[in-house]
Amino acid sequence: MQLIEKYNIPVPRYTSYPTVPYWNSTSFSEEQFKAGIRDTEEGISLYIHLPFCESLCTYCGCNKYITVNHGYESPYIDTLLKEWQLYRALFKYPPKIREVHLGGGTPTFFSASHLSHLLQAIFSSCEIMPDAAMSFEGHPNNTTLEHLQTLYALGFRRLSLGIQDFDPVVQKVINRVQPFCTVEKVVREARRIGYTSINFDLIYGLPLQTSESISSTITQVMQLYPERIAFYSYAHVPWIKGNGQRLFSEKDLPKDAAKRALYELGRSMLQEYFYEEIGMDHFALPDDELNLARQNGSLHRNFMGYTVTHTSLLIGLGVSAISDTGHAYAQNEKQLALYRQRVQEGNLPLFRGHILSREDRLLRQHIEELMCYHETRWYKVPECLPRLEEMEREGLVYIEPGRLTVTEKGTPFIRNICMAFDAHLWRNLPQKTLFSSGI
Repeated sequence: MQLIEKYNIPVPRYTSYPTVPYWNSTSFSEEQFKAGIRDTEEGISLYIHLPFCESLCTYCGCNKYITVNHGYESPYIDTLLKEWQLYRALFKYPPKIREVHLGGGTPTFFSASHLSHLLQAIFSSCEIMPDAAMSFEGHPNNTTLEHLQTLYALGFRRLSLGIQDFDPVVQKVINRVQPFCTVEKVVREARRIGYTSINFDLIYGLPLQTSESISSTITQVMQLYPERIAFYSYAHVPWIKGNGQRLFSEKDLPKDAAKRALYELGRSMLQEYFYEEIGMDHFALPDDELNLARQNGSLHRNFMGYTVTHTSLLIGLGVSAISDTGHAYAQNEKQLALYRQRVQEGNLPLFRGHILSREDRLLRQHIEELMCYHETRWYKVPECLPRLEEMEREGLVYIEPGRLTVTEKGTPFIRNICMAFDAHLWRNLPQKTLFSSGI
């Protein structure tokens, strides 16, 4: 109880280091960023942000546009293809694609024919590697058989469905009503077609959520037995996301120990069904690639989350998408009109960026190792070591010469442990709330 109260403070999720609020955009150089867009034998990762949704899910913190006007589809895809051509011109040879992920928003807001046009146009100027990993996010209410068949024919084998909670009361308050039978239909069709990996996103800490709703949800999930489960903490950040997260009262949210108890309940149930915990918030069956990657040391974490493939170049297409060259980050314009305008003018639609220093790259490695494997090693004692000594006394970490290991007791506080390494944050402590709470 005391540890939960102590460490339930605003803390980054560390999908990158430095975290976006600490990027130094004033010294960002677009030319240095472009220099990292290069031919590589290992292949590249491609993230495509498709931001439109027909309705607002009130828990959502993604960059999205709410509309029922599907007339946005074609112009947006035309802009994506123009943006891709700007990147394609930076390569001497056809780039090798090793990983593709369609995120949102709701990618299945777009028709199957529009998605096919987008992807075929991109793929026609690339080489698709034999082991390419392709995945997309789908909304159970609008992921059609045509979506599944079309994307499968293009090489997609992984599907991620946003479930969150099956309890009707919770679904209503978060404006995400999708009955079990709808999800079941999509899953069974995907497996019949040949999809080999299905992920369910679940969230704990949602308004009006109880131990009974968590237990019932996971019991229903187990009827479909997805290969992977992402079991996220609800991030309540209305100061960032506006009125969408103010459609319910603060008193409706489980807090601190009560919220953590929901996670522990879900975690124990998943382990009873033989799921193994991966990094932070993720679970996978023993023979799933994600679990095998953790065991053989090839698990990585980037802006797309946990991945079994590692590429030094990630290109993000679309409004608000983030690219990573290994030595630089760049984020696209977050406003749709500005994004389209910049692309139409023939410019990369970059909004901000950061050139990583040598220290940044070293600390990024430590944080990624902690997030993937719960341990990290060093040759030179890091300056953060004094910040970890109290955590060691509390039994959260074990420190030995050249190595730090997160204990089982410390696993719930992995974000706090990573924050000890965050030199940018400690040198410039925020004067206002920037991040969601750690628990």
